[in-house]
Amino acid sequence: MPGDEDDDMDRHLHLTDPAPLDPDWEEFRDLGKRIVDDMADYLSGLRDRPVWQPVPDTVRAALGTGLPHAGTPMEEVYEEFRATVLPFPRGNIHPRFWGWANGSGVPVAAYGDLLASLVNCTLGSGENAAMMVEQQVISWLQEALHWPADGSGLLTSGASMGQITALAAARQAKGPAADVRRDGAAAGGTQLTVYGSTETHHSLEKAVELLGIGSRFFRQIPVDRSCRVDVAALRAAIRADRAAGLHPLCVVGNAGTVNTGAVDPLDELLAVAREEDLWFHVDGAFGAFAQLLPSHRTLLSGLTEADSLVFDLHKWLYMPFDVSCVLTRRAGTLEAAFASSADYISKTAGGPASYPLSFADRGIEQSRRFRALKVWFALKTHGIDAFARAIEGNIAQAAHLAELVDADDRLELVSRSDLNVVCFRYVWPGAAPEELDRVNRAVLTRLQTEGLAMPSHTVLDGKFVIRVADNNHRSTLSDFDFLVRQVLSAGAALEREGKG
Repeated sequence: MPGDEDDDMDRHLHLTDPAPLDPDWEEFRDLGKRIVDDMADYLSGLRDRPVWQPVPDTVRAALGTGLPHAGTPMEEVYEEFRATVLPFPRGNIHPRFWGWANGSGVPVAAYGDLLASLVNCTLGSGENAAMMVEQQVISWLQEALHWPADGSGLLTSGASMGQITALAAARQAKGPAADVRRDGAAAGGTQLTVYGSTETHHSLEKAVELLGIGSRFFRQIPVDRSCRVDVAALRAAIRADRAAGLHPLCVVGNAGTVNTGAVDPLDELLAVAREEDLWFHVDGAFGAFAQLLPSHRTLLSGLTEADSLVFDLHKWLYMPFDVSCVLTRRAGTLEAAFASSADYISKTAGGPASYPLSFADRGIEQSRRFRALKVWFALKTHGIDAFARAIEGNIAQAAHLAELVDADDRLELVSRSDLNVVCFRYVWPGAAPEELDRVNRAVLTRLQTEGLAMPSHTVLDGKFVIRVADNNHRSTLSDFDFLVRQVLSAGAALEREGKG
């Protein structure tokens, strides 16, 4: 009807298109070139900067302002980043950062992250090349770690998410016959129990809490003097729980504990799990990648026979945060624990929804970012052998540090793993235990706050110790020489102050 066209025009007069969120492409291109140049300069000059420095009050204030309602030119936003964020990092990309278990970040992988954000795929399900890249990366990791090729896997944010995923698979596979997904954690009427050493990472405790098992039923088994789980005590705990009417579910082995880098006797734990018909899970957050070295495969014997394995690529494979992996020995175990039949994600006969694989059916997340691309980019660029050589170098550096500590009577080697963790402290004759703790705390504080080096700390046998975990592809032997000199210098000065 003639009036309809007038009505449409009238409606259009009162509607507006949304404000454009795409940039001027020439400005975007120019800023991108500048950012790459600036970051190349920044990374190449890391050694000349402090490892870490405190954030000034002025910057804290700038980073505490309210929500912006109007836009700012992106060049100005970048300048603010340069002034308020870039100078005050955590420090883990610096050559002398050895704190906790943080990785150092391979620069070329950052291109993968940039491209992943621009392509902006979500990797829950559906046919697209990004899904196939993650499949390929998982198969590469299986091959690198000598994992069964017919197993399954998923990239996650970190080992903490991997632990939850693996224990959910264990609960489904080895739990009571009742449908735990439908009926809840109390299904079957028995209490599940999980076993790991007192050195097991706290993420396992979080996992048993979130899965409804309860931290009280995470049996923390004592360790020997090498911080490896006591297998006889493990067997006794399983027998006691069965006698009490409980349902033992899973044994957890450590391939590199956080405190000391200790590796449990994985082959013995595997034997216990098989004899008792339990799921065997290995937490290899950083230590699993020692499997790349023929020299360390005996140490990790039993790892490739586990039912599940978690490991962080952002630790000892040097990827930028965050990317981790959980592998299961058998295909379908993750889907049994997580697959959904919701209509809006069901399969179709054709089109992208016909793709048979759904990563969302292997874990908790439906929306999943394209983490695999940075790994794909880095492995394609460098090859796995280059990463193996870097890992071998870190182990040699840790051995060098241990030798330096052993050679000086003012230093005490408290713990040295077969991997990359060394724990030591400054000492002197006649010092009281509390005085040694006070001085070593102060030594560590000086190292960190003066930006000299960034080891972390722990407490072993009641002693406060300086802890070095070398997951850093930028470190050199001379960095550890420097560290020891600084510890000796600071320790001597603090010792004199205490005596004065």
